[in-house]
Amino acid sequence: MLLGNSEPMVALRALLRRVAAADSTVLVQGESGTGKELVARLLHAWSARAGKPFVAVNCGAIPGELMESELFGHERGAFTGAQAARKGRFELAGRGTLFLDEIAEMSPPLQVKLLRVLQERSFERVGGSETLVAGARIVAATHRDLEQQIELGRFREDLYYRLHVVPIQIPALRERGDDILLLAEHALRGLDAAGLGRVRLGDGVAGALRAYRWPGNVRELHNLMERLVIMHAGGTVQLRDLPPKMRESQGEAPPLAAAAAPEGDGDGEQALQELMQLIADPADPVLPAQGIDLRAYLERIERSLIEQALQASDHVIAHAASRLGLRRTTLVEKIRKYNLRETIDAGGA
Repeated sequence: MLLGNSEPMVALRALLRRVAAADSTVLVQGESGTGKELVARLLHAWSARAGKPFVAVNCGAIPGELMESELFGHERGAFTGAQAARKGRFELAGRGTLFLDEIAEMSPPLQVKLLRVLQERSFERVGGSETLVAGARIVAATHRDLEQQIELGRFREDLYYRLHVVPIQIPALRERGDDILLLAEHALRGLDAAGLGRVRLGDGVAGALRAYRWPGNVRELHNLMERLVIMHAGGTVQLRDLPPKMRESQGEAPPLAAAAAPEGDGDGEQALQELMQLIADPADPVLPAQGIDLRAYLERIERSLIEQALQASDHVIAHAASRLGLRRTTLVEKIRKYNLRETIDAGGA
């Protein structure tokens, strides 16, 4: 059930109804915790395939060397330990729905094999020669920006276009307004029904919940409600009972000087003060008395601004590039230059 009366959720439910009536491949995108598997299950439940299997596989949870067998099955003796033939997820799904969660985590060699199955609608078990029909509807999902992953050389462009037939974007919780309070109340009722107890939300709590950015989305909200029930069952949750990050003002970027300050310098405080003076007025910078390594200084500033833009844009390169007034390809090169790929991966997780 997709709860919510906000405009994005009303539009999402209407789109799902239309898409469920077709057999087209669907790519569900959204941040972690937004409910991508729930969307996939609704597409199945609202489709003509509802009476057939819904089979889910998390492409990021299964080791790469086992994934091929997991998807396509294997024959007896196909590899060490294969003591009996085994059906894979494609075979188990039959003419139902196969949900490929976290598709961006699939290894490049397996991406090639999946592309072939989508093109030919057939496959063979590992170690087998019999051609089997791939009759399941494919619903793939990811929290990553696949166009960004293509630019970084991590995802095949041809596979992306095979999956990107009908794209569905799930809105982040912070974009859903009063749905946040509706979902919080729904979670509290469910926890009460499960026997964990009941709590009331005191003054200021609802406003704090609405103002928070919810990087973990609905999953984070439900986890918070469970924690509050455990800690304050039978009572009233006050603003002071919320995590500090929810009581603080949201969306404030760290000061540029602090982010760009040199690390490991014994005179760090003095260096920070000089750096703050230097950038206090970009139109009239002040050169420190002892001079400055201009190239290193500019690189620190550039790296800091890129990191802040990525953070403010939820690590979506296209949005960060717009904030910085750069071409997307230019920003990708700078991310490589400053080795910020790990930062992007951490932000999408």
